Amino acid sequence: MDIKAIISSGDAAAQKAVAHTLNEFSGLNTGKAQPSMVENVTVEVYGSQMRLKDIAAISTPDSRSIVIQPFDKNASKDIVQGIQAANLGFNPVPQGNIIRCPVPELTGERRQELIKVANRLAEEGRVRVRNVRRDTLETLKKGQKEISEDDFKRAEKEVQTMTDKWISEIDKALKAKETDLQKI
Repeated sequence: MDIKAIISSGDAAAQKAVAHTLNEFSGLNTGKAQPSMVENVTVEVYGSQMRLKDIAAISTPDSRSIVIQPFDKNASKDIVQGIQAANLGFNPVPQGNIIRCPVPELTGERRQELIKVANRLAEEGRVRVRNVRRDTLETLKKGQKEISEDDFKRAEKEVQTMTDKWISEIDKALKAKETDLQKI
């Protein structure tokens, strides 16, 4: 049994869980326009569901608006409907070949809602990391007969250290996101 490989595999899985959580954070509206706010919106076009970033170029010419330029002009109407259906708080405005989405100012109430959402996303991320820890420890326990008790205890500590490291990454990102939401 290769303890290092098992721990390394767990570390990689935990890192993916953290990356997913950070990606979810980037989709939260902090009042500043960012392409990540709309790029994963699903749009029904060509008879199937596609992500917006796959069918259009997304840019932010200033901090208050997102500009979407569809690769196919005929998809504009579908993109507008998809953004409205996603209920992001944007009102997309078609302007010739582009679609402009003004990003509204955040109210105090909306900021508090977004902070709650950020906390929920962070907790989901922590749960994912803890699940990785549980799975890694279960894998180690299955092979416990092949390794010494000291090696097993050392591996357990290493897995816990890895878990603590990734959870602290999520906590740091949450703190930064909360600060970002309160600042504007």
